[in-house]
Amino acid sequence: MHENEISGIVLDLCMKIHRKLGPGLFESVYESILGYELKKAGLEFQTQVEVPITYDGKTFGKGFRADMIVNNKLLIELKSVEKLSDIYKKQVLTYLRLSELKLGLLINFNEKLLKNGFIRIVNNLEEQK
Repeated sequence: MHENEISGIVLDLCMKIHRKLGPGLFESVYESILGYELKKAGLEFQTQVEVPITYDGKTFGKGFRADMIVNNKLLIELKSVEKLSDIYKKQVLTYLRLSELKLGLLINFNEKLLKNGFIRIVNNLEEQK
């Protein structure tokens, strides 16, 4: 399954969750319920995935924890904040580069309309030589 197809399924599931629960819950609640929905949809996923940083040929512990990685192709960063700032976008792009994934979704569940809380972030691997 291609990243775009997976992201479409994830976005549909997030809309379903948001319609039922609305904004205002902790990110961990949305993460647990999204995991439940992904499993029902037959998708593989990992939560709180540790990715190390490699620098100058050496590996330095855990670089970050991705909220979710779906089918080893799509990185998801969940938020429940007043507003998505640029730092969150940069964070997801860094996560994509370190994990060598191409596509990430930054999703803020703390929006009245969830469609206003989706940001799709693409890692252009070819430009990072």
